Amino acid sequence: MAPPLLTLTDIHLTFGSTPLFTGADLAVHARERLCLVGRNGSGKSTLLKIAAGALEFDSGERFFQPGTTVRYLPQEPDFSQHKTVLDYVQAGLEEADDPYRAHLILEELGLTGEESTDNLSGGEARRAALARTLAPEPDILLLDEPTNHLDLPAIEWLEKHIAGLRSAVVLISHDRRFLENLSKSTLWVDRGQTRLLNKSFGSFEEWRDTLLEQEELEAHKLDRKIVREEHWVTHGVSGRRKRNMKRLGDLGKLRQQRAERLKPTGDVTITVAEGETSGKLVAKVEKISKSYDERTLVKDFSTRIARGDRLGLVGPNGVGKTTLVKMLTGQLEPDRGTIKMGSNVDMLVIDQQRTALSPDMTVKDALTGGGTDVVAVGNTRKHVMAYMKDFLFLPEQARTSVSRLSGGERGRLMLAMQLRHPSNLLVLDEPTNDLDLETLDLLQEMIAEYAGTVIVVSHDRDFLDRVCTSVIAPQGNGLWLEYAGGYSDMVSQAGSAKIVETPPAAKPEKTAEKAPSPAKASSKLSFKDKHALESLPGEIDKLEGDIAKVNKALAAPGLFEKDPKRFNQLVKLLEKTQAELDAKEQRWLELEMLQEELGA
Repeated sequence: MAPPLLTLTDIHLTFGSTPLFTGADLAVHARERLCLVGRNGSGKSTLLKIAAGALEFDSGERFFQPGTTVRYLPQEPDFSQHKTVLDYVQAGLEEADDPYRAHLILEELGLTGEESTDNLSGGEARRAALARTLAPEPDILLLDEPTNHLDLPAIEWLEKHIAGLRSAVVLISHDRRFLENLSKSTLWVDRGQTRLLNKSFGSFEEWRDTLLEQEELEAHKLDRKIVREEHWVTHGVSGRRKRNMKRLGDLGKLRQQRAERLKPTGDVTITVAEGETSGKLVAKVEKISKSYDERTLVKDFSTRIARGDRLGLVGPNGVGKTTLVKMLTGQLEPDRGTIKMGSNVDMLVIDQQRTALSPDMTVKDALTGGGTDVVAVGNTRKHVMAYMKDFLFLPEQARTSVSRLSGGERGRLMLAMQLRHPSNLLVLDEPTNDLDLETLDLLQEMIAEYAGTVIVVSHDRDFLDRVCTSVIAPQGNGLWLEYAGGYSDMVSQAGSAKIVETPPAAKPEKTAEKAPSPAKASSKLSFKDKHALESLPGEIDKLEGDIAKVNKALAAPGLFEKDPKRFNQLVKLLEKTQAELDAKEQRWLELEMLQEELGA
């Protein structure tokens, strides 16, 4: 087996007085497909930064094979030194890289490159960062949450693109389906160390649970052994002094071993303050429609939402999901049609922008409102430290500002803040962003046990499969259709009735959800077409030269009698090359005509 391209060996790193790594290892081989998993705060992103050379460590060794190229996708890219997206992407290219790749990847991700970096949406920023990382085609790709802020079509495009790369890939993601489809091995970052499973993420959770059960068994054995030795110290010290002193020393070592044993991180305890029971009918929707600037986002949609339903909404950014949710929940009036809300509906909305979180507020003030140590959870009151512990915040984080929290910690804090308010209709907008897999499990369990009704907007296919009783998907031209079951059920039911999924070229969803003008979009050749128009003549000349060489070889006297196998190979090659030539000539003519039409 070839040596790895990158190795991290016995990495130690301490922040303040808290050790983060106490001997972490990582090896990346050519064409590797490795996913990093672990709880929020376990150090996954930090380990990826160390691998990328973006962060130094206290001790250990980092080694790259000479000439290895690496590109790193951070969770929060820095655009401050670049005016446009194209500037930002091209700055990541080196002299040997193909400059056309920057334009091509940007176009496939739905960006022109002319966008200003000052006002990018979350989706645009993520696409720009992906373009900068993917364009060079490096030996190793280090991707930290690449699917965050992407819609389903973009996620599926990214999945296919990564699957077709020759690069080794190390990725961190909360998207189970994404990990299952791409990974071939799994590295678990846990309590300062790393453990490798040479199987895809699909096998990880069962393997992890088995390891934790073995740990608990070993810990129980250790505890019982200490009890036996302590009983001997109390009641049975006798015999030779040398032997007794050794046994007492062994007991001391056992006690130290127990004291130093790191227990698994505790579980998040997600509880939701439920309001009074709503009526059986939560909402009756009849033939509602909504348009903006002559663009129809919703047309003649009807449904009935009953108490206990788990309704999912999917679709590309900009297709109108937010508009439809606001109408379904009575927050927005339709242009036509009627919406009748049921009795006693008490709604709670948790949005993906986390607008309720001020960067300057502390964790404690965010939960209590400031000036008190008590959190009101529905009709009960709880000390803030105990409530923080439920969501895996340490006591020393009480005075930590929101701006210093990781993305996953901000997600947990948002859930802790909002779920303490009573409700019987829960609206979740992209709730899975930045949450670790264990917290996602608890969120799914909470939704399953919630007595009220849930509406969730998500691009996480696995999450939708686990929680939804029905899924609403766009069909095009403002039409929406409801499917029974989760995301996979929707895909199988749709059959030949194609579910509209705007390609990654669609712009991320804006507040008013405006679409670019079709005429504007087609007023000039795309970069891909321009590149093809310039490169096709050369390719055609080369193919014509290849055909001339094959014809010359076929014309050799007595070739068929001397070497019939060679003759047949040349005939097949001639047919294949001629077909390629015909296709390229046809494509070149089409582009020439298109250019003339646009010029006219």
